[in-house]
Amino acid sequence: MSIVFVVSAPSGSGKSTLLRRLLMQDEGLLFSVSYTTRPPRGMEQPGQDYCYVSRQEFEAAIARDEFLEYAEVFGNYYGTHRGTLERAQAEGKDLLLDIDVQGAGQLKLRVPDAVSIFILAPSRNDLETRLRARSEDAEDVIQRRLRGAAREIRNYGAYDYVLVNQDLEKSVDTLASIVKAERVRRTRMEQQVKRILGTFESGL
Repeated sequence: MSIVFVVSAPSGSGKSTLLRRLLMQDEGLLFSVSYTTRPPRGMEQPGQDYCYVSRQEFEAAIARDEFLEYAEVFGNYYGTHRGTLERAQAEGKDLLLDIDVQGAGQLKLRVPDAVSIFILAPSRNDLETRLRARSEDAEDVIQRRLRGAAREIRNYGAYDYVLVNQDLEKSVDTLASIVKAERVRRTRMEQQVKRILGTFESGL
């Protein structure tokens, strides 16, 4: 059974960089490419960063109950297609999701055992500096993202882990440690332990 890792963070917290580094060092993870109705930004590539679809296509998929979770953020839909989890299970990998607070809450209802991780910048000033350094957003968008970050951070208590991304290398190591720890939790290993125990009992 695949473990589902749900990672959320206010925009500009460094989440994408952390997840990219984690995926580079852990071949047992499959990254879930979200569907969205927003247009590509900068160097984003379809199928790699997001699956870009029209609003009509997205809403048709909602009607067919094809999403594990979806949310509308700043006027655009984002969602996780259930086929991604099926693919992870078929490949024997764990699934890594990059979704917002609203989507994470929905997914927890469908996948109660999902492991949730919240990432945030050390302070509002740090977050604002990172948002401006990206040079992607207009001033009104930056201010809107900062207000949204305050709302998202208030939901930190709903997550299993909270990671303050102050030092990139340390944060990557911490994230990798969370993944490793969850893989060997007793409840995750129960089936394997029972199988091993059975080999002992059969020899008695």
